[in-house]
Amino acid sequence: MMPLRGRGGAAVREKFIEALIFTSAPIVVLIFVAILAYIFANGARVITLEFLLSTPRLAGMEGGIFPMIVGSVYVVAVCMLFAVPLGVGAAIYLAEYASENIITSTIRFFIDCLAGVPSIVIGLFGLTFLVHFLKLGYSILAAGVALAFMILPWTVRVSEEAIKAVPRSYREASLALGATKWTTIRRVVLKSAMPGIVTGVLLGLGRAIGETAVLLLTLGSAASAFIPTSPLDSAGTLPVLLYVLATQGNTADAYARACGVALVLLAMFLVVNIFALYVRNRYIKRYEGL
Repeated sequence: MMPLRGRGGAAVREKFIEALIFTSAPIVVLIFVAILAYIFANGARVITLEFLLSTPRLAGMEGGIFPMIVGSVYVVAVCMLFAVPLGVGAAIYLAEYASENIITSTIRFFIDCLAGVPSIVIGLFGLTFLVHFLKLGYSILAAGVALAFMILPWTVRVSEEAIKAVPRSYREASLALGATKWTTIRRVVLKSAMPGIVTGVLLGLGRAIGETAVLLLTLGSAASAFIPTSPLDSAGTLPVLLYVLATQGNTADAYARACGVALVLLAMFLVVNIFALYVRNRYIKRYEGL
C-alpha cells in the first residue's frame, strides 16, 4: 500500500506543477495587457495629430512630440549601427573561430559582466569618455555609442548561441562542395542562424529604445523644439521627455501627456517587434522548405 500512496502523491504533485506551468504564460500575457490597458486609458486622449506632428512648448508641457520621435529613432539607429555588426562579429568569432580555452572563457565572462552593469554607470562612462574626453559633446553620436555598449552583451550571447545551434552537417556539406570557411559562415551558417540573431538584436533594441539614464547623461536635451540634422546635434527623446513629464509636471495634464508619450513609445516598439518577427518567420519558412 505504501508504494501506491507514494505514486498517488507524486501524481498530485505533477498535476499541481502542470497547472502552475500552464497558468504562467497567461499570467505573463495578462500583465502585459494590464500595463498596455492602463497606459492606453490614461494617455489615449492626448494622442492627436497635433501631439504627434508638432513641436513642444513650455518644456514639453504643451505642444507635440515630433522632434522627440525623430530623436529617438536617430539615437536607436546609431546604437544599432554600432552594436549589431560588432556584436554579430564577436559572436561569429566565439562560435566559429575561437578555441575553447581560458581566453575565450574570460571574454565570455566579461561579456556577461557587461550585461549586468547598471545603465547609470554606462551613462557616466559615456559622459566622461565620449562627451568630454573625445569631445563629442551632448550629441546623438555619444548617446548612440553609449547605448551600443549597453546592448552589446545581449546581441553577442544570443547570436553566439544561434550560430552554435546550426547543425554541423550544414558546415560539412558546404566545405565538401569547395566553399571556403568564410563563404560557409556567410551563406550557410548566418542565414540558418538568422532567426536567433534577429531575436538577440530585438532583445537589445527593446532595452535601448526605452533607456533613460544613459540619455540623460549623454544627450543633454529633454524637450527640444528642433529636429536634429547631424549625429553631432543634441536631441530630445521620448524616454527622457517621459521622465521629465512624470517627475516634474505635478499636474493631471502632465501625467496624461506622460502616458501619451509612453503609448507612442510602446507603439514604436511593437512595430519594430512585428517587423522583426516577420523577418524571423520568413527565414524559418525558407529553410523549412529546403
